[in-house]
Amino acid sequence: MFAISLGEGAELRPIEPWQAQEFLTHVERAREYAGPWVPLTAVVTDLESARDRLQAFADKQAADTGRLYGIWLDGTLVGGVLFRIFDTATESCEVGVWLEPSAAGRGLVTKASRVLIDWAVLERGMHRVEWMASTANEPSIAVAKRLGMTKDGVLRECFPWQGVRHDMEVWSVLAPEWRKAREARSTGESAR
Repeated sequence: MFAISLGEGAELRPIEPWQAQEFLTHVERAREYAGPWVPLTAVVTDLESARDRLQAFADKQAADTGRLYGIWLDGTLVGGVLFRIFDTATESCEVGVWLEPSAAGRGLVTKASRVLIDWAVLERGMHRVEWMASTANEPSIAVAKRLGMTKDGVLRECFPWQGVRHDMEVWSVLAPEWRKAREARSTGESAR
């Protein structure tokens, strides 16, 4: 299995169905913190549902329509990033993220999202990468901004979640924009 270093003891690597217990334990730690925004915190409630969710993403990966990766910090699963949608016909995808509170504020979601977007744009030829967040989810919106995404608009009351209809902000980055920003980051890093 591969692991990509995110620095400071953090790694990005796949989460597979055989890791259902570890995933469930992580979701239980993340539930209160991520629950207001992340549906998997309501779907994953026991070992069977954890295995089912991981199998659903394994099936999506096999069909090339989605992927799921975990963020480990010092050997503990503390968050994740995923391609909720991965559509090669339209060359567009949507990145989703979550963390448990112990990992917040370390830049892990931003670093992991950059890895996914790099792969989607540079390796798979995606033209458009989307990010959707409730207008009330300020940390997620801040990540979209750090990634250099552009706010496309707001889908009013489009997402019913936990008895509330959320307005969802749609952010995106296009492949030429991503490549240009990536080159600027590389040039800036090598100048240091």
